[in-house]
Amino acid sequence: MDAIIRQIQLSGRAKVLDIDFYQRADVVAIARELIGKVLVTNFDGERTAGIITETEAYAGITDRASHAWNNRRTPRTEIMYGAAGHAYVYLCYGIHSLFNVVTNTIGIPHAVLIRAIHPIEGVEVMLRRAKRTLPDKTFGKGPGKVSKILGIHYSNSGLPLTERSGKILIEDRQVTFPADAIKATPRIGIQYAGADVALPYRFVIE
Repeated sequence: MDAIIRQIQLSGRAKVLDIDFYQRADVVAIARELIGKVLVTNFDGERTAGIITETEAYAGITDRASHAWNNRRTPRTEIMYGAAGHAYVYLCYGIHSLFNVVTNTIGIPHAVLIRAIHPIEGVEVMLRRAKRTLPDKTFGKGPGKVSKILGIHYSNSGLPLTERSGKILIEDRQVTFPADAIKATPRIGIQYAGADVALPYRFVIE
């Protein structure tokens, strides 16, 4: 991770991911390619950012782990059926806001859950939000912690992710990895999903 951070610090290039990145049909490929991108928030004049280090893909109506499985539609999940490149943020257990990226085209409810980040900007702000004084190995690990330290709330569901001046955006800072650095594994905490538990839709950088 130190080598990746050095790449980011040395690179002067930071491109906001555009709609073409999110509109593609392969949600699993998108989940993998989000590893190493930088998730940025701008709330109340405070900018925070972290390298995305863990993601999970959810493949819509055919995926038993997805909120949209079997074409399920609710007021909460309707954003998943909308345009790509928007935030889908939902409340988990009545406590945690979990941040997802909507992908594919209108009517196809694919999404990628951001499960972990490595903080690189606004760390003092993140620590204050987490009510901590120092980061440790768990800081930014877990989807609830990602949203907490970045200031993302479930009321932010529906925000666009493709605007440079937006409250939430994802940047490509031209980070590269060794060929074997990104691992694919089964997703976590979806025992209810039957055979789909075993799908290698989780990605993590090692």
